[in-house]
Amino acid sequence: MSIETLRDSYATTRAMLSEFMLPNDAEREARLLLCHALGWSAASLLTRLSEPWPAGDAPGRFIAALTARMDRQPLAQIVGEWPFYGRDFRVTSDTLTPRPDTETLIEHALAGSFTRLLDLGTGTGAIAVTLLAERPSATGVATDISMTALEIARENAALHGVADRLTLTHAAWFEGLAGRYDLIVSNPPYVTEAAYATLAPEVTRWEPRLALTPGGDGLDAYRAIVNTAPAYLDTGGRLLVEIGHDQGQAVAALFAAAGLADIAVHPDINGADRVVAGRGQ
Repeated sequence: MSIETLRDSYATTRAMLSEFMLPNDAEREARLLLCHALGWSAASLLTRLSEPWPAGDAPGRFIAALTARMDRQPLAQIVGEWPFYGRDFRVTSDTLTPRPDTETLIEHALAGSFTRLLDLGTGTGAIAVTLLAERPSATGVATDISMTALEIARENAALHGVADRLTLTHAAWFEGLAGRYDLIVSNPPYVTEAAYATLAPEVTRWEPRLALTPGGDGLDAYRAIVNTAPAYLDTGGRLLVEIGHDQGQAVAALFAAAGLADIAVHPDINGADRVVAGRGQ
């Protein structure tokens, strides 16, 4: 790819990305790749498209970023951060990129009160950090089996000013934990083995498999969490988990079998089942 004016690069990049994404998405990602390489805002870019590439490292950064994207590396990993619930979170190939769907979990968590939070399988820390940032009086614990993910979560906690209220623990689910919580949340791996095989290369080649699928029917993580959660919930404390769009009834049944009360399945903004909630008794 030759580097000429920014407009030429913008047009060429849109065309290249359109090979594997919709035109509107290709336009957005082309703009973000250019802004990343140049260190400019979108507004600056769009008013300076007629300019040539500036001297320095920007052209090389752009070619490297575009090459990575054409290799189907997710844009979030290339730019190193991604927005979630109004904040930017550091992202690497050791963590899942925060998805807009997960904001449904945040909304329902914030719909009730809590002072003691537990986030199981925290990844980037986006859920725990967001909830603590939104509730300055709350404290929390977040667990993950990946030490590298916990390091990313630690950076994000510091970035958003909640590091002194969040304890990060290397553990599988509740392993080694004590005490009770008035809010337990999780976005666990829930993709079925069959569905995982159909996912885009951005997911299967670049994001951690263990954070996406437990294999089989996709419900093993829910079984582990729901069977143990009642022992860690305050009376009336809430358990909220993100689910796949077709898992609402199955996960709600696990909640009921564990003796949780006030069980509800909540949709996301597209109307698909996204969160199952229940209360300890």
